[in-house]
Amino acid sequence: MKTIRIILLSLIIPSIFYKANAQKAAYYPQVPFDSLQAKNMLGIGTSSIEGLAYTKVPGEWGAKKMFAANVVVTLYPVTHDFDEWYRLRGKLENKKNSVYMSEQAFKYRITVQTDGYGRFKFDKMKPGKYFLQSFASYTKSGSTPVYRGSGYNNYGGRTDYYDYQNYTNNFTDRIEEFVEITRDGQALEIKLKK
Repeated sequence: MKTIRIILLSLIIPSIFYKANAQKAAYYPQVPFDSLQAKNMLGIGTSSIEGLAYTKVPGEWGAKKMFAANVVVTLYPVTHDFDEWYRLRGKLENKKNSVYMSEQAFKYRITVQTDGYGRFKFDKMKPGKYFLQSFASYTKSGSTPVYRGSGYNNYGGRTDYYDYQNYTNNFTDRIEEFVEITRDGQALEIKLKK
């Protein structure tokens, strides 16, 4: 009987350990990356994309606008493989799955940093469709009552006792937008928001 228990445990424990440490499934676009298309789209032009990056932070009295100050904004050319990556991300990305673009596609991007008010600008752009992405981090703090026990008085009445406990939670919002420059010399103004 001991032999059977030991064999069963040796079969069960590794499977529990494997499930606890299982990694996310990784997906990549199957459309080949066209470096010439991406390089051409990121060539020097006469247009610009200027914007304001921010997110909405939920609060007690509604959402409050928070500027994405001093963060990186990344611009990607929307190529055929990028379309596939974005479609896969919408379809498959969750807690169990991650969707990645190829390393080669990731190299074809332009980055700028926002100022203290979330403003940014991409200069010398060519006409085409682009995807802008940034991440805005913020912290929410407060206090909440925590039940500590109950007491009873001489008349049978009950009193519940609470202490207030402080908390701090960190959040990061992914903020993204598709933009399209339709002609040379165009100056687009956008809001990059969640």
